[in-house]
Amino acid sequence: MRQFFISIFLIAVVSNARADHITGGEMFYTFVGISNAGINSGNYIYSVTLKLFMRCNSGRAFNDPTLISVFDRSTGQSVSDLSIPLSSQQTLNYSNNNPCITDPPTVCYVVGYFNFTIALPPNAAGYVIASQVNYRISGINNLAAGYGTIGATYTAEIPGTFSLADDPKNNSAHFTGDDLVIICAGNSFSYSFAAEDKDGDQLRYSFCDAYKGGPGGSPGSIVPPSGPPYQSLPYGFPAFTSGTPLGNKVTIDRNTGLITGLAPSEGKYVVTVCVEEIRHGIVIATQRKDLQINIASCSIAAAKLLPEYLLCKDSKTLSVSNLSTSPLINSYNWQFLNKAGLVIFNTTTAIATYTFPDTGVYTIKLFINKGQQCADSVTSVAKVYPGFVPGFKFSGICINKATQFTDQTTSKYGIVNLWNWNLTEAASNNPDAVEQNPLFTYNAKGTRNVRLIVGDSKGCLDTAYKDIVIIDKPLIELAFRDSLICVSDKVQLIANGTGNFSWTPALNIININSNSPTVSPRLTTVYYVDLNEDGCTNRDSVKISVVDHVELKAMADTIICKSDPIHLHIVSDGLHYSWTPAFPLSDPAVPNPIAISDVSTLFEVTAVIGSCSAKDRVNVTAIPYPMADAGNDTVICFRTSAQLNGTTNGNSFLWTPSVTLNNSTILNPVATPFQTTSYVLSAFDNKGCPKPGLDTVIVKMLPEINAYAGSDTAIVINQPLQLHASGGIKYEWSPPYNLSAINVPDPVAIFREPVAGVFYKVIVYNEANCMDSATIKIKVYKTKPSVFVPNAFSPNGDHNNDMLRPIAAGIKSIEYFKIFNRWGQLLYSTDNVSESGGWDGKVAGRNQAEGAYVWIVKAVDFTGAEYIQKGVVLLIR
Repeated sequence: MRQFFISIFLIAVVSNARADHITGGEMFYTFVGISNAGINSGNYIYSVTLKLFMRCNSGRAFNDPTLISVFDRSTGQSVSDLSIPLSSQQTLNYSNNNPCITDPPTVCYVVGYFNFTIALPPNAAGYVIASQVNYRISGINNLAAGYGTIGATYTAEIPGTFSLADDPKNNSAHFTGDDLVIICAGNSFSYSFAAEDKDGDQLRYSFCDAYKGGPGGSPGSIVPPSGPPYQSLPYGFPAFTSGTPLGNKVTIDRNTGLITGLAPSEGKYVVTVCVEEIRHGIVIATQRKDLQINIASCSIAAAKLLPEYLLCKDSKTLSVSNLSTSPLINSYNWQFLNKAGLVIFNTTTAIATYTFPDTGVYTIKLFINKGQQCADSVTSVAKVYPGFVPGFKFSGICINKATQFTDQTTSKYGIVNLWNWNLTEAASNNPDAVEQNPLFTYNAKGTRNVRLIVGDSKGCLDTAYKDIVIIDKPLIELAFRDSLICVSDKVQLIANGTGNFSWTPALNIININSNSPTVSPRLTTVYYVDLNEDGCTNRDSVKISVVDHVELKAMADTIICKSDPIHLHIVSDGLHYSWTPAFPLSDPAVPNPIAISDVSTLFEVTAVIGSCSAKDRVNVTAIPYPMADAGNDTVICFRTSAQLNGTTNGNSFLWTPSVTLNNSTILNPVATPFQTTSYVLSAFDNKGCPKPGLDTVIVKMLPEINAYAGSDTAIVINQPLQLHASGGIKYEWSPPYNLSAINVPDPVAIFREPVAGVFYKVIVYNEANCMDSATIKIKVYKTKPSVFVPNAFSPNGDHNNDMLRPIAAGIKSIEYFKIFNRWGQLLYSTDNVSESGGWDGKVAGRNQAEGAYVWIVKAVDFTGAEYIQKGVVLLIR
């Protein structure tokens, strides 16, 4: 069979796409008869159907053929691998014409059928028929986040001769409920997973694990299913489990397979229903149907209530509202009736709130849209029996040992009679967990969230949760592991943990069975603590060392420089310390404090172990630093010298840096620094302080003076000229003639007669009275303020009249000097009229032609008046 399978498998790998479009499936079979001929004589023949659901318009196809395998139900060993072609397919489409549904979704499946016949010999354990797909549809809401790619396995069980009295004739239960249903998020709904059984077996329904696909298989490949047992999908616990795949507000009727309740939020949910075939009180086989159900954001205009409302806690007040939130609902009519059928409360509000006068069972009726389209009504009951308190306790939390769970639920008006335990966070319908006080053995460490659904004879139903931590040994936390005491002392041992404590040896110990005994050993002893928590045990130890005296040896006496820190230190086995005097110490309670003292001090230290103690002393002599005085800071002119003047009471000294000193080993060297420099005088003596006394003098060198008197200029008679000097903090002008002042940086000069050229000198001083000088030449003309421009120039490179430039007389500044050709084109413009400036007869490096050119100049004289002049100049080559 394996060789046959491999050849088919290789073909299938090439021809099929991945099955992430499959949304569910089921497997069922019919007993055909017993073979009487050939090699299959005596085999039981079954007609089997694998039914797969696929999204409409997915763009994919069913694997054709697909692989189906048969396994021994007890051992999981493979019996047969079959390659089955697709028999037929049909499209199921829900056409909604209900005007009372808002925004109805499209519900559509393509259903594929794989039909085949198989002959199997009688087997005591029976068989499991299985098929798997490698990928489900992604983004399923009730699975754990990040579950990634995950497959699906669909199965059917054939009972064995052991369960059917040596006759394995059986027809499987076959689900007959409608595969199409509209479910609106947040609305109540019902969905039938009903099945029929040709053998008339009793059927019992439950939510159960949706199976993963088997290992192996890459996208697009087909691999044979793995054998049982199968792993459950990773549900998004605690909101969803295999027993509550649509949340705790949706239940399944164990007798009819009808799913009812309040739908969760919009999304895709995987739901698996198991139906047990029960014959003569024995479960002979379990059949399964697995679907991914789409819940839409639609709403249904309907009167929808829970089947019952339980007031079982601590209140008799009920607030109830319609479970349908459709915008098509226009009116509400509520009636609350007592057990005699009399109306005791009515209202037309959307939410009905009422406090019942007494315990009992009451009827609730809701009518919506009376006399209108989408009118509807519903009836429910309210069970009012406050005082129902769920709860449980447990004992025994050790791995591989039984844990006892004990129900502690109390009911004021009824008798507790229903228990449904979820001890492993797996399926809630575990038949081993419906007794009142179950035992369970955990085979792995970790935290388990245990859930108990409990009910009473009055119909009250509630849930209790507790976390239980399964351990292999209880945690022991010791306050200390080692301690030291004096021979005559006692010490309290401290161990924290949950459970019962016991200590050994039973020697000089009080409260031996507590977590905090007191011990008084005469010799060094190791005490062991044992902790027992519900059968789990752990051990740890504490060592108590015992001494009859304290070892203490202080450091030798020492000398320090005055105000220097010293690290005092000792050698001791003490537990506590005390130094005196405490004032100059960083911490008098530590064995090695830091001392800072201006005077010689005798320090005494006491070391203590319980009632044992010892003392020792350290004498610290403080010697003053050698005196060093480097003198006063000074300021010098640029690149000049200064004499230093130091004093000291030491017997030797040294100046640093020495490179700019004429002698670094005398007290009054001459310093010629290259820049501002700090000189340090280090003084030494032989009085006991090994460190030098230090002092610093700063020789500040002022920057070089940049004296400036202004640019040479020309003015006219009787016109004021404002001079401007810079570069220092004090100024002296000479000669004093025609100046308004000689000791300011900006005097005013006025000339009454023309002068061919007069020179003025200014001496500039800085803050150290260093000085420098500068001059300015002034030409004085008799004319009015003017700008003179030559009438011709010859830019031929002979250095004679090569540049055309204006000459200003009595002009403070020229705003522009411009030259145009005869067509009015601007050839040259400048505001720089220095001797180096001017037009060289070129434009963009090209010589301009000989001829006449127009110039214009705009300027401002020393009185602030505007000056404009135009003219013509002749360019000659």
